[in-house]
Amino acid sequence: MSPSPLLRTMIDAARAAGEDIACVYAAGCAIEEKSDGSPVTIADRRAEAIILARLADAYPEIPILAEEEAAAGRIPALDGRFFCVDPLDGTKGFALRNGEFTVNIALVEAGAPVAGVILAPVTELLYYGARGEGAFRARGGGAAERIATRPPPAEGLIGIGSRNHAATDTDARAARLGIVDYLPSGSSLKFCMLAEGAADVYPRWGRTMEWDTAAGQAILEAAGGRVLALDGDREAGRLRYGKKEDGFANPHFIAWGR
Repeated sequence: MSPSPLLRTMIDAARAAGEDIACVYAAGCAIEEKSDGSPVTIADRRAEAIILARLADAYPEIPILAEEEAAAGRIPALDGRFFCVDPLDGTKGFALRNGEFTVNIALVEAGAPVAGVILAPVTELLYYGARGEGAFRARGGGAAERIATRPPPAEGLIGIGSRNHAATDTDARAARLGIVDYLPSGSSLKFCMLAEGAADVYPRWGRTMEWDTAAGQAILEAAGGRVLALDGDREAGRLRYGKKEDGFANPHFIAWGR
């Protein structure tokens, strides 16, 4: 199944940004610190400029919420439909040179991510999905193959943990969720591992922003999964977007394969 024209534009924008990121990554660059303490590089800024230009050229009527633009105070009016962009998710992985960083582009409608693209520039591993279209994976520029989440295994769940953030979940929490083992992963690739059936659950008791999660949520939901906000340890409905009053910060959440 060929992606829709809108999804194809998102894929092409991610690939163009990914090519530029790969060039910067190969040459090396300085790591700066933003006012909130998070890292940023010239690769973030250049990739975001590429994505913004491509999306605005193809869909000038759709506003774009992008990480570096937001950090600079340039936030558009969001009328219920907008692109949500993280040009380089996993800058710590970029700095550590472990290859686990991604380009994230999502389309949000009425607070829900309905289409998403995630590209790992170093490995050229591409994931994309959309409501009504399904979820797909393409390796090294090859043909896309459909992916789907897996049923929970009887022997216990495989959880996804962040490679670059200290775990804040406890053994008791993991046990309550039925997790018997964890796989480490960085950036938004955690959502992709659920979407392709490599793991079962990704609990996140830590700070994330909407641009960190929107593309991954769209792909995971297109593959058969779900992402739920948490109120303490209680599931509190689907993770929503456009939360300007919260500075676009997410609550804690849990992503399920099924």
